[in-house]
Amino acid sequence: MTDHHRTRPETLLITLSGKDRPGVTSAIFATLSRAGVEVVDIEQIVLRRRLILGVLVTIPRDWKKLRDAVEATAHDLGMNVEIDRGTGDNKARRGGRSHVTIIGTPLKASAMAAMAGRIADSGANIDRIERMARYPVTAIDLHVSGIDTDTLRTALASEAAIQNLDIAVQPANLLRRGMRLIVMDVDSTLIQGEVIEMLAEHAGYGNEVAEVTEAAMRGDLDFEVSLRERAKMLKGIDVAAFDAVYDAIELAPGARTLVRILRRLGYRFALVSGGFSQITDRLAADLGIHFSRANELEVVDGKLTGEIVGAVVDRAGKAQALREFAAELGLTESSVIAIGDGANDLDMLNAAGLGIAYNAKPLVQDAADTAVNVPYLDTILYLLGISREEIEAADLEAGIVTPAPPV
Repeated sequence: MTDHHRTRPETLLITLSGKDRPGVTSAIFATLSRAGVEVVDIEQIVLRRRLILGVLVTIPRDWKKLRDAVEATAHDLGMNVEIDRGTGDNKARRGGRSHVTIIGTPLKASAMAAMAGRIADSGANIDRIERMARYPVTAIDLHVSGIDTDTLRTALASEAAIQNLDIAVQPANLLRRGMRLIVMDVDSTLIQGEVIEMLAEHAGYGNEVAEVTEAAMRGDLDFEVSLRERAKMLKGIDVAAFDAVYDAIELAPGARTLVRILRRLGYRFALVSGGFSQITDRLAADLGIHFSRANELEVVDGKLTGEIVGAVVDRAGKAQALREFAAELGLTESSVIAIGDGANDLDMLNAAGLGIAYNAKPLVQDAADTAVNVPYLDTILYLLGISREEIEAADLEAGIVTPAPPV
């Protein structure tokens, strides 16, 4: 190896800060261009109209002349500048690179201190921090290196629970940018409430069915047995009840936004439900969802018989549906994101590359890769590296105006 390759080149780090306005960056680079230097690295952020610009450049022979020129330019701009002489580029990121998405409502400084402390204690390093959203939740994305993703997830999960934060730890790889399949549960996930309870109200068994549903979602009852038991209480209901229930359904806040934005990016969607196809198929058509699988209630002479047609879509059936939909699209299971809230979603969440427990039972939160406990389904976009600003800009292009956040 030659002396040229062994010697780390000298560089200048120029850090400019002050009130942001058009022309600051161009003025600094015009000054640098006259010195004939090369740009090695650059970072720029704007916080509350305050600009911080860092530029790492090769050092010219007369570096003091460049220093004076940069200081004069900064003075003319009304900016502060620091110039540090040193050697080399930034260190390459160490192995074990992850994205850590933290969501708080609100996000307190004490909570961030605790999370940053856990990252440091694990021997990892925070390389970059980006804001994903400030309203209606605060979401930030940390680029972390130096520790494998599974170990980091374990280290941060308990602290996130203590701090009442939602957190997702994912590998920093190309998968995050690829086309993926989103598989969603329906009741209490895509929609608010449980369809079977809404149907049971028409037979006068709303409370009884709700009690069984709650126990089944906690994992206290076998799902298929409990479903057949509840279905029997629907015997005699007129099929017109399906229309009434569908009209009364309320989507989870942000559901349409989640589907709309990700469909633009080429994502595919599937509904996999322990509920009923008479409702889920209509939801899929309404939202532009590609696949749907659920149980079918038997209807004879315009009345529900209280029986289910064919095999029950239970816990194992949901996972099987996920695998079949992924295979049809030519995707691996690692390219699938599954979202659910109940015990019958566990196999589906575990089969996916990213399993998200959405406002889920404790049993499900403990088993899933990550948990989201805010009532906004589109929060999941932040886990995929899509910011609130990007969402609003895309919607504005499509003529959809988002209400302005509070100042």
